[in-house]
Amino acid sequence: MAPHRTALFGLGLESDNHQVTDMHRHARSADEAGLDFFSIGDHPSLADRVDAYATLGYILGATKNLSGGVICTNLFSRPAPMLARTIAGLSTHSGGRAILVLGANGSWEEVDAFGIPRLSPGARIRALEEAIVLVRALTGGGDPVTVDGEFYPVKELMPTPTPTPPIWVGVGGPKGLAVAGRNADGWIPPYAADWRSTVVAEARPVIEEAAAEVGRKPDDIGTIYLTAGQITRDPVPPAQTRDDEDRWCSGDVRQWVDELTYAVLEGGATGFNYLVRPGDTHDDTTLRRWTDEVVPAVREAVAKG
Repeated sequence: MAPHRTALFGLGLESDNHQVTDMHRHARSADEAGLDFFSIGDHPSLADRVDAYATLGYILGATKNLSGGVICTNLFSRPAPMLARTIAGLSTHSGGRAILVLGANGSWEEVDAFGIPRLSPGARIRALEEAIVLVRALTGGGDPVTVDGEFYPVKELMPTPTPTPPIWVGVGGPKGLAVAGRNADGWIPPYAADWRSTVVAEARPVIEEAAAEVGRKPDDIGTIYLTAGQITRDPVPPAQTRDDEDRWCSGDVRQWVDELTYAVLEGGATGFNYLVRPGDTHDDTTLRRWTDEVVPAVREAVAKG
């Protein structure tokens, strides 16, 4: 059995310009219901999407308890030194509620429009690790930072006194997983793979081995799952609770509670982010089932062990 954990529960918000009213309402509802965090997607080249970091700041300011992050930050259009300043500022304004979530495998079409040079897959991973190390160096106070980095050179740059926020990464592949093990506080599996997937079963040992090599513990890197689907009024036949790629996708409240409790107690999950498909809006009935029924029941079941 995996070690006992306390899981975080989040809500992935809508991101289109015409959805901001729903986005604001759903963020307030999640805050009032006691969820732990919210997320917003990052697609800077798409004119119909609101800017992710402007939205992150707005929602943090409009809520009292929710943490928030951009899942995943488009690192190649947001240089790491400025990103360190941005996330520190958001953390200061919100009382420590900002989460930095980074990825390395975003679509290059999204940065081509900005004239940003493409990097090889290996260079993307090196840039990701360099960015994480630099953000940590530029937060939490200390001496001026000078780094002759491959991607982010800085000279005599003072760190902000703001503590380093939690850093999550969304990566796959052995080199990316090793970066997570060495540097991250949380890992988001690729392809929305879930707790029963071979993706996670094969990836966690790579993460944990890399963590051990630098003196970290396996539990230092949590696993936060992206999940979506129907929360129905009536039970769903077992054969229909998973999609064609064997990801959890449907069930009534009790089925969701049982499955997520299993994921925490047996699978070591540390978080779940309930998403809406791009362009869609959360159904209010389904959303209330998530915030008011599924989440409290999973918390209670996990607390009982």
